[in-house]
Amino acid sequence: MPAPALAEVPEIDPAGIARLLGDLVSRPPRVAIFQTGVGTRALFAAADSLGIAPRLLEILSKCIVAARGPKPTGVLRSREVRIDRSAAEPFTTVQVLESLADLSLRGERVLVQRYGETNVELERALQAKGAEVIEIPTYRWALPEDTRPLEALIAALDRGGVDAVVFTSASQAHNLFALAQRLGKDGSLAVNLNRTLVASIGPVCSAALRSHGVNIALEASPPKLGPLVAALDRALAS
Repeated sequence: MPAPALAEVPEIDPAGIARLLGDLVSRPPRVAIFQTGVGTRALFAAADSLGIAPRLLEILSKCIVAARGPKPTGVLRSREVRIDRSAAEPFTTVQVLESLADLSLRGERVLVQRYGETNVELERALQAKGAEVIEIPTYRWALPEDTRPLEALIAALDRGGVDAVVFTSASQAHNLFALAQRLGKDGSLAVNLNRTLVASIGPVCSAALRSHGVNIALEASPPKLGPLVAALDRALAS
């Protein structure tokens, strides 16, 4: 039962990006972290439209560039950006931080390409190292325009017609409960989910579900789709 819970909504502020890049020329960051291919591509597209892509490339040439996984890596390489640090598999925030562990960041600026929502774990860890974190928003996650599939899922859960529910991001969980609240069903949603086998892609997603009172039956390790599906297959077959 597919129930899309996320939509990517562009959140590019061209004037804000122009001001930020101007500021970064005079006070360059020590590190720039790129987390997603979609966001990295959107940032360069905005810089192209403003005619300031050379300025962005100049800033990146003077700082340590970190990529979270193969998708931002591909976009950066297409722009001939040198990549200094690459997160190891499974390409989570933990691996990003590990790739930067040897750097002293106290008093330094760190540029973070935001994806969907603020990566709170990354931001707090960088701030704990004394860094000034500067986010560049490129897109945000919202509820899909058509919420009927999600509403059908909530109704099926009410009827006890679902055996397992799979979540692949924390934002999916938050959006599902936001819609349930809008429908006046938030009180029963956690109870109904806890009657099913709830599968989570990883610890961040699990924490979001637990914040809504949902019990996690299984969590993928490492936090990727392959291990998640394999674990779900084993659980449902037992």
